[in-house]
Amino acid sequence: MKKTLALITLMLIVTLMLGACGGDGGSGSIEEKNISVTTREDGSGTKSAFMEIIGLKGKEDIASVIMQNSTAGILTEVKGNPNAIAYESLGYVTGDVKMLKVDGVEATIENIKNGSYKISRPLSVVFKESTLTADVNRAFLDFLQSSDAQRIISEEGYVSIIDNATTYSVDGSLSGTINISGSTSLKPLMDELVKEFGSLQANVTVNVGGGGSGQGYSDANDGVTEIGMISEEFNSEKAPDCTFLTVCKDGIAVIVHKDNPVDSISMESLKNIYDVDADADAVTKWGDLRR
Repeated sequence: MKKTLALITLMLIVTLMLGACGGDGGSGSIEEKNISVTTREDGSGTKSAFMEIIGLKGKEDIASVIMQNSTAGILTEVKGNPNAIAYESLGYVTGDVKMLKVDGVEATIENIKNGSYKISRPLSVVFKESTLTADVNRAFLDFLQSSDAQRIISEEGYVSIIDNATTYSVDGSLSGTINISGSTSLKPLMDELVKEFGSLQANVTVNVGGGGSGQGYSDANDGVTEIGMISEEFNSEKAPDCTFLTVCKDGIAVIVHKDNPVDSISMESLKNIYDVDADADAVTKWGDLRR
């Protein structure tokens, strides 16, 4: 009986020890845990901009990457995974995840505007010059540069780039339809801008669809829509018949689980986390950040 009790006790102790130590989600120092690298899908303007900024333009993902195809998916993954690292537009980051400083600089509107926070990008619209012969299209682009639009841009957490914008001048005779498609990063802000424009120009209908920056380029260039949305530096090779207007700037925040004790990361470490060819310089565990 004594031997049986001793054996049971020993098994319980071993089980508890294994439960405490097993798996990356268990207790223990964060330095020992594997980093769960999370990214957006190919075709995402956020991904394209992020990879280009950290020096990995055109690179494939690492084999173990966790891919999410929406902002909601990114935030859900980081909130639920203590070892996750990801990136997302500053305007969409919620308080239930943690933003890291990059090279010691916080991701704030002020730091994005003054250029000290390096992971930022323009959010722009693309269009053919010929579409401006239609008064409704020209009026909408004028609105995007107005003080009315800059107020909404700031309220929604983006960075206004026009300091001395003037009030939009309403044209009571204006009527027609504008079709817009493209970047899912710009779409939520565009929805708010369109709502305000509609309240000023009641006889103009503006339809806003998504599809990603790639679709924004192609739809505008092919005449499918009057205006395309992109969330990266304008690339004329993607829409050779188009020009562009920058609506605002958006920072891309590097985010981790709220309980992660790490507060800052270097651009070099960030690159070596996402670089499929990092080899000996690869950062795979949180402890590798201290090398």
